[in-house]
This record gives sequence, structure tokens and C-alpha cells, in this order.
Amino acid sequence: MNDHFTDIFTETACPTQDQLLAYVENKLSAAERHEVERHIADCELCSEAVEGLAAISHKEQIPGWLRQAKWNVLQKLRKKTRKKRKEHYYLYIAIISLLILFLAIAVFWLYHFTSR
Repeated sequence: MNDHFTDIFTETACPTQDQLLAYVENKLSAAERHEVERHIADCELCSEAVEGLAAISHKEQIPGWLRQAKWNVLQKLRKKTRKKRKEHYYLYIAIISLLILFLAIAVFWLYHFTSR
């Protein structure tokens, strides 16, 4: 995968998506549960994530939804990157065209006015 598109959940001190889901479903050990609760007390983002996960009735569908959301974000990022590349190509083409035009005028000028 391209280096520009990295997983937005990788480099944080927050619990993983699976850990938060396991916390909501009461599948963590007491020590793990305590660790997640300590983190949730300090992290507003994770606290709201747990609140949102608890409100979802079909929790088994969450991983599929997350994959789909990540895929949609990647597709939008790729489109923006392609669009930026095209804009750069148009700029380069315009600059090269102007240089060729300038050189053609210079050659015409030199040929017609210096030979007389």
C-alpha cells in the first residue's frame, strides 16, 4: 500500500477497536477492564467511542462497518491525490508550452532580423 495512506488507528496510546468492543461486551479480564476504564476516564475520544459502541444493537457488524468506512476514506484520499497530480501536470505542460513558444519567437527573431 502507498505510504501516504496509513491506518489512522495505529499510533495512539488508546485501546484498540477490538479492546473497546470487548470492553462494551464485558469480555475483558478484570485487569484489562480496569486498564481500559482508567484510559476512558482521561480520554474523551475513547469515552465517546465506548458510549457509541454501547448504543449499537448489532455489535457483530461493527468490524465490517469499520472496514467499509476505512475503505471509503482511502478512496477519497486517492481521488484527491490523483487530482493534485493532474493539476501539477497541467502546470508543467503550460510552462513547457510557454518555453517552446518563447524559443520559437527567439529563433524567428534571430533568423529574420540578424541576417539582414
